[in-house]
Amino acid sequence: MKPDIPFNKPYLTGNELQAITEAHEAGRLAGDGIFTLKCHDWLRHTTGSAAALLTHSCTAALEMSAILADLEPDAEVIMPSFTFVSTANAFVMRGAKPVFVDIREDTLNIDESLIAAAISEKTKAIVPVHYAGVACEMDTITAVAARNHLMVIEDAAQGVLSRYKGRALGSLGDLGAYSFHETKNIISGEGGALLVNREELITSAEIVREKGTDRSQYFRGELDKYTWQGIGSSFLPGELIAAFLYAQLQSAQAITEARLSLWGQYNQALEPLEREGFIRRPHVPAHCQHNGHMYYIVLAEGIDRAAVLRELASASIHAVFHYIPLHSSPAGKRFARVAGSMRITETLSERLIRLPMWVGLTPSDIERIVFELTRILKR
Repeated sequence: MKPDIPFNKPYLTGNELQAITEAHEAGRLAGDGIFTLKCHDWLRHTTGSAAALLTHSCTAALEMSAILADLEPDAEVIMPSFTFVSTANAFVMRGAKPVFVDIREDTLNIDESLIAAAISEKTKAIVPVHYAGVACEMDTITAVAARNHLMVIEDAAQGVLSRYKGRALGSLGDLGAYSFHETKNIISGEGGALLVNREELITSAEIVREKGTDRSQYFRGELDKYTWQGIGSSFLPGELIAAFLYAQLQSAQAITEARLSLWGQYNQALEPLEREGFIRRPHVPAHCQHNGHMYYIVLAEGIDRAAVLRELASASIHAVFHYIPLHSSPAGKRFARVAGSMRITETLSERLIRLPMWVGLTPSDIERIVFELTRILKR
C-alpha cells in the first residue's frame, strides 16, 4: 500500500516555537504586544497599505469591513457566489443583502463586466474575491466603484504575496482581508488581517477592533483614558498566535517560491491531459503574479467528478472539490439575490478538483498524482 498523500499539510519554518517562547517570556500574552506590532509592520511594508491590523480570522477582518462600510438596513453588496460563506455572512450579519454575480470562465473570479448591471440604488460595496491567489480585474472594478461611489472590499484570503500589475492584493480597494488559516500559504493555525488603504478609516478600524473603544490610541499615549466610542467587538488574536505568524512571515518569500515551484511542476505534467481534452488547467493572466496557493483542474464536461475523487482516494491521494455556490444554499436563497445568469458558476463548480498542494510535496509525489489521475481519466 502506497503512503497517503494528504490534501494539505501545514508547513512549519522551525522558528515558531522560539518566537512563542520569546512572547511567553515577555509576559504579554494578550493582543497587540511586540509580535503583533512586528506583524503589522511587515504587512504594511510588504503591501503598501496605510495600516494593517491582525485579527483572529479572515472572517473577523471581513466582519470589521462590514461594520466600517456603515451599511443601512437592506443595503446591497455585490460579490461572487463562488466563494467561502464568510464573504457573504459578514455582510448579512450587518443586515445587508449579498448580490451574486457570475464568474469568469478563465480565472473563476467575479466577472467584472457584469458588475455594473447588478448595481442598484441600494448598492454600497463591491467585494471581489481573488480566487486561488489570482487577482480579479481590479482596474475595472475600482473604476466602476468610483463612478458609483461604492466601497471596494477585497476578500484576499488566498492572496498573501500575490500581485496585480505590481500591487499587492488587499491593497487595491478601500479595505482588504487576509487569512492565515492552516490551509493557507502563510499560517498561524487560525488568524487573519485587515488591510486599511484609506488613512481616514484607520482610527475607525482600530475602534471597531478594540470592542468599540479608543483603547489603541490610549495605549499609544494619545489619550489619557479610553472609553466606548461605537460599534465593535473583540477581533484581536493573542500574542502567541502573532509570534507564530511572525516566524512564518519572515519566511514568506521562501514559502511562496516553494509553492510556485510545485505549481509549475503540476502545470507542466498536466499539459498532455489538457491537450487531449480531459481537463483544463488554471489560467493566470500575464499581469497577475500569483502565489501558488492552490492547483486545481476543471474536468471536461461529462466526466463524473465524484467517481474521479473516489478513485484518487482509493489510490491514497486526497483531492477535494471546492465551494458549493452560495446562491444555491438555503441561506443564500433566504438572504441574497442573484443578478443575471449563474451558468458559469454552476457548471465550473461541479467540475473543479483541487489537487494536493503543500510545501514538502516531492517531484515523485506529483508524478504519482498525475499518473493516477491520467489512469483514471483514460480508463
